[in-house]
Amino acid sequence: MRVLIAVTHLLGVGHLARAAALADAFADAGHDVLLVSGGRPHPHHMPGKGVRTAQLPAVHAHGADFVNLRDEGDGPVTPAYLEDRAGHLQRHAADFAPDCIITETFPFGRNVLRREFQALLDYADSARPRPVVLASIRDILNPPSKPQKAERAEDCIVEHYDGVLVHGDAARTPLSRSWPVSGRLDPFLSYTGYVARPRDAVAACDGDGAILVSGGGSAAALPLFRAAIGAAHAAPDLVWHILVGAGVSQSDMQGLVASAPSNARVERARPDFPALLAAARLSVSQAGYNTAADLAAAGTPAVLVPFEDGGEQEQRLRAEALAADRVAMLLDAARLNGETLLSCVRTGLAELPRRAPGAPPDGARQAVRIAEAAVRRRDATEMSFAALVDRLDSLHAQGAVMDIWWRDDDAADDTPQLRRLLALRQRHGVPLALAVSPLLIQPALPRLLREEAGVDVLLHGLEHRNNAPPGTKRQELGYAPSDVFIAPLTEGLSRHRDAFGDRALPVMVPPWNRIDQNIIGRLHDIGFEGLSTFGRRASARLAGLRVFNTHIDPVDWRGGKRLGEPALFVERIAALADAGEPVGLLTHHLIHDGATWRFVDRLLALLARHPAVRFCSAHGMWSRQ
Repeated sequence: MRVLIAVTHLLGVGHLARAAALADAFADAGHDVLLVSGGRPHPHHMPGKGVRTAQLPAVHAHGADFVNLRDEGDGPVTPAYLEDRAGHLQRHAADFAPDCIITETFPFGRNVLRREFQALLDYADSARPRPVVLASIRDILNPPSKPQKAERAEDCIVEHYDGVLVHGDAARTPLSRSWPVSGRLDPFLSYTGYVARPRDAVAACDGDGAILVSGGGSAAALPLFRAAIGAAHAAPDLVWHILVGAGVSQSDMQGLVASAPSNARVERARPDFPALLAAARLSVSQAGYNTAADLAAAGTPAVLVPFEDGGEQEQRLRAEALAADRVAMLLDAARLNGETLLSCVRTGLAELPRRAPGAPPDGARQAVRIAEAAVRRRDATEMSFAALVDRLDSLHAQGAVMDIWWRDDDAADDTPQLRRLLALRQRHGVPLALAVSPLLIQPALPRLLREEAGVDVLLHGLEHRNNAPPGTKRQELGYAPSDVFIAPLTEGLSRHRDAFGDRALPVMVPPWNRIDQNIIGRLHDIGFEGLSTFGRRASARLAGLRVFNTHIDPVDWRGGKRLGEPALFVERIAALADAGEPVGLLTHHLIHDGATWRFVDRLLALLARHPAVRFCSAHGMWSRQ
């Protein structure tokens, strides 16, 4: 499996470190991996030798300004610079031909880099076979400043992605703690657990008994380091070990070293940090993702000073969650000084329990397993389409023809989804039958269909209302005497004909494909000539009605209304080739995700051009004698 991971770190190195951990895990599992980094180079945080790497023209942020980015020369980023990055990223993808693409943070963040991520998604949508596309996000995100940002991210996931890898604990820090998780988004989420790079441990004596102060890879922790030195001066009874990230300038580093008392050791961040943390009496740090993962593994009590510049809320939310679990104490950055920090340290030493070290984070390996399963599913789909072609070729060689028809339910108005459906029909030149509830018809729908050739309209119950009692399967036409429905159905058929004229067929499509037998027995008497539900028909006629059913519904109604198992649907079509009745494809345009649209598009493209397939119109089927 070939895996491309696209990541851009803007301030610290947490995003890059997490992406590198994922890359190493994929490589350790035997996969070919390309990590494309768009942030400033950090050689010490790149993946191991088993991973290919590529560098885009770099960008970075000054402070907490994640909108007005800076380029490699520290000048303002221009549109041309961003376009160049997009071109590089798309070419890397085309040259590497991945089976799986993982975008770190996007579309939940990095919107200023949307152009390059969209170029990557465009590549994915055009590639054959299409790679699996996954988003990779930390446990807690910076909440969207406007509802539109969350909606845009969700729309992007639903349209382009196969899943979202949430690198956290679903019980302790569900994504909903920091981000709106709707019923559309939730089925895409897969929690992996925390992701951290395995690092070689060293002798624990190096950090034994120290107050370990750390601040990630950026200069944002300078106030914390200075406060720690102030606290060390006031607490000669405590040993302090201060680890300073590479993002702190050499002059600032020298100032920290010069101002530190004899009981405080100041040095650059070390690769053996997990071992030092496990041996420390207490940790003092910000509240980034890697901190949470390291603390969970070490069991060391902590004081957290979350980074909140520029309205950032992610670290605050994470610190609050850890404080609620008595893993840490929280100190507001606005109150940070040597005195307040020392007070929190002494309270933490006295009150916070030291926990047994947790198991090493397994999130990276779990992410690998999720991606592997998704690619296997994709490969099974490819094989099923090839098998369907073979089956159709065999039919054609025998001079046989497979009849196919297409029904789509729940149209009521002129919507973008319906226009997309009609464009799909036009592109493949196949007939379509819309099932419309007469009491839900909006004036724009008949106007839209007036110039639409090749579309018939069937009657979809009355108003798609569930009349079934609680605990039973939903059904509109039932759970009442048939007399209750006859007059409304008669009026509904009249409305149906008035709205759609010659397109209107007197064919009943019961909502949820369920209808009481005693109602079926009276439909012919009030003007209906046909019936369509789901599944193999028992007979071609029922109570005077001609029956043509649907057999393939790609939506997984119990799995979040996403695309079900495509391979099973394609295999079912092949199995129905000699069913003795037209095979019906059933769609529901209003709830399709991008994967469902792509599947239907691909299926129609194959069937419409194959000489062994004949598409039937609803009008043609129900007008047969």
